[in-house]
Amino acid sequence: MDLLSIKEMESKYVMQTYSREDVLLVKGQGCLLYDDQGNEYIDMTSGIGVNCLGHNHPKLVEAIQDQAQKLLHCSNIFYSEPMVLVARELVKATGMSKMFFANTGAEANEGLIKLARKYSQDHYGKGRYKILSLVQSFHGRTMMTLTATGQDKFHHDFDPFPEGFDYVKANDIASFLEKLDDSVCCVIMEMIQGEGGVLPLEKEFVQTVAKICKERDILVAVDEVQTGIGRTGSLFCYQQYGIQPNIVSMAKGLGGGVVIGGFLADQKCSEVLTPGTHGSTFGGNPLSARAAQTVLSIVNRPEFLKEVKEKGDYLMDGLKNIASSKIKEVRGMGLMVGVIVDPEQRTQYVHALRHRGVLVLTAGKDSIRLLPPLIITKEQIDKAVSAFQEVFE
Repeated sequence: MDLLSIKEMESKYVMQTYSREDVLLVKGQGCLLYDDQGNEYIDMTSGIGVNCLGHNHPKLVEAIQDQAQKLLHCSNIFYSEPMVLVARELVKATGMSKMFFANTGAEANEGLIKLARKYSQDHYGKGRYKILSLVQSFHGRTMMTLTATGQDKFHHDFDPFPEGFDYVKANDIASFLEKLDDSVCCVIMEMIQGEGGVLPLEKEFVQTVAKICKERDILVAVDEVQTGIGRTGSLFCYQQYGIQPNIVSMAKGLGGGVVIGGFLADQKCSEVLTPGTHGSTFGGNPLSARAAQTVLSIVNRPEFLKEVKEKGDYLMDGLKNIASSKIKEVRGMGLMVGVIVDPEQRTQYVHALRHRGVLVLTAGKDSIRLLPPLIITKEQIDKAVSAFQEVFE
């Protein structure tokens, strides 16, 4: 079917919750995507940070095919090997204690919030339940995680929203201390606010918040849904901030394109959730866990992560060297990059890049967001930067 036919059917049968680009993608190979007309694109989106190994990666495809022939799903009332092996890998790589498996980032953060509140209630009784998040944060689209999201534009249309949340200005300790009272049980932060506009937090702010929270037995939770699984040049971004969180959520890149998410807990939080207090029908199913096992076997290696850092620096240097007043700033970490432009012109730039064979994302009010597959080559980066050069000259 062609693009026009698909658009007509999509309009008729699919809820209109997305503003889609005028492209019908049909296949991918490595860091390249192809539409129904045979046009080739450099993928600087990774399906919003999901396809960390690109498209049609031979080891990932082989693992999925092999597992599909053995066991797709068996539910969590039985044991399965892939889930346990992934949990072991994540625990050993982080120094955390135990893993809970879910499906999406929103589910992971929802479970994280439940754990934080139960920990506090178990130790301090009722009344200590408030979650502090940061202004411009994004934590998901369930009612709970939408409320945790520190962007007012999401806090409409679905009243009443759950109570027990408040918002702190990023990189502002005075704002944090102002909101900190005896009702707070947890602080949740993204080390880089992805949906907020690719906004890295300051290390001093993060470390100060973590120190104060530790003194008061307030849990520190890090949302690594977008920044995790090698995206910033370490397995998790918090590892570059010199802190040890109590809870870490993840999803997106963990399955390399197969749906899987969850959260790690440290030792003092690892026994909070007990049988019946939380669960997931599909969480950690054999297929998704086998995919995650394969992803980690490739990504969680020092030489691979070192290359991500190097390629991230190479990409940002290339963009910063474009002599154009239309580019206000280039910021990010590893292969999570934001190019700041005039918000009134951003859509035009996105379309112009697509016409030059480069697919990009947006974030915040003024950021063109780049989340390429972690396997992107410097040659492909050069081509993408050349397209930016043409658009912004």
